[in-house]
Amino acid sequence: MWGPSHFCLILCLWACLDALPVAVDKTKVSPPVEDLEPPESVDTGLHYDRYLREVIDFLEKDPHFREKLHNTDMEDIKQGKLAKELDFVSHHVRTKLDELKRQEVNRLRTLIKVKQDMNGEKGMTVDHKALLKQFEHLNHMNPYTFEVEDLDRLIKSATNDLENFDKERHEDFKRYEMTKEHERKEHLKTLDEEARQKEEEHYEEMKKKHADHPKINHPGSQDQLKEVWEEADGLDPNEFDPKTFFNLHDTNGDGYFDEQELEALFTKELEKVYDPTHEEDDMMEMEEERLRMREHVMNEVDTNRDRLVSRDEFITATNRKEFLEPDGWEVMLFIFLLLGNEYFYLAMTHSIHGVTAVEHMERLKTQKTEPPVQDKVPFAAEMLPGDSQPLSHGHQQDLPAHS
Repeated sequence: MWGPSHFCLILCLWACLDALPVAVDKTKVSPPVEDLEPPESVDTGLHYDRYLREVIDFLEKDPHFREKLHNTDMEDIKQGKLAKELDFVSHHVRTKLDELKRQEVNRLRTLIKVKQDMNGEKGMTVDHKALLKQFEHLNHMNPYTFEVEDLDRLIKSATNDLENFDKERHEDFKRYEMTKEHERKEHLKTLDEEARQKEEEHYEEMKKKHADHPKINHPGSQDQLKEVWEEADGLDPNEFDPKTFFNLHDTNGDGYFDEQELEALFTKELEKVYDPTHEEDDMMEMEEERLRMREHVMNEVDTNRDRLVSRDEFITATNRKEFLEPDGWEVMLFIFLLLGNEYFYLAMTHSIHGVTAVEHMERLKTQKTEPPVQDKVPFAAEMLPGDSQPLSHGHQQDLPAHS
């Protein structure tokens, strides 16, 4: 059965819900004063984040909907069964939801008008399909009242968008890396031979400096967590206790490590490799590495694949051999290989079968063969077009009332 923490994760990790009271004598309890000010909560990264969080925050306040939320599994939520319960929430909550929807529609209309004006000034064609996609999480044909269809759309949009969020982050990062390399090559073309050689030598020196760093502990291993325990928590490493560690870093106290809580655990490891004051270290690459670490731990520990690590899952993982005796861990190295007039993008670990990634790529370059996909390469080889080609990829009126 899905609890509130699971639902919050699918709609992306904001306010934790408390458990429903059990066996309460309602004759001895005064009804609580309804508070309709939504609490502060974590940003999901979705363009409709605030609307999403506020809708769920207000729905939580309705006793009927809250009870259904606790007793509806995820598949039923995805199929729209929970959305149908909207017809039974209080009139006061429905009125607040109507107001939220009108605000969201107005926000989107303003945003789209700004985009259209900007495109018009630049002489660019307006992509109407992309603009309409901004409205997929609500029924914009009825901009005045929040209905069952609106909640159904919001749940389905958030579920789909969050499931693909990591993939999109990876794709954005690849485009960033490829653009960065393309711009570097274009800059080299503007230099004379001597300056170009110095620039290339400096580039190689920076790559070597970046690769020279202390040992990285395997994410989620005993060594890695003990380092957090000692350096971040200020505790004796000889007294490391998984249960205490979990409670310390379950920052919202809901009994789960969500994705953001997990990613926070890797900061100490990442600081060994990336320093914002060092020219050779790219903070965008650091965040990609953080994402990679979190995905790895989730794959190892999140056994029920709900994108949460429960206390039980965490404790079980700390008893495995992989936790006590982990394999080594290498940060990714982002490399471009020139074959003919095209660049191939690869992300690989610093060490591959005993040779450095740079040496490996030089061998491939000498052989003039397309680089094979390695076991530890999370991205497929991707082509960056040659120098002669551009980069490619990819109103006021009477409002109807609820009955």
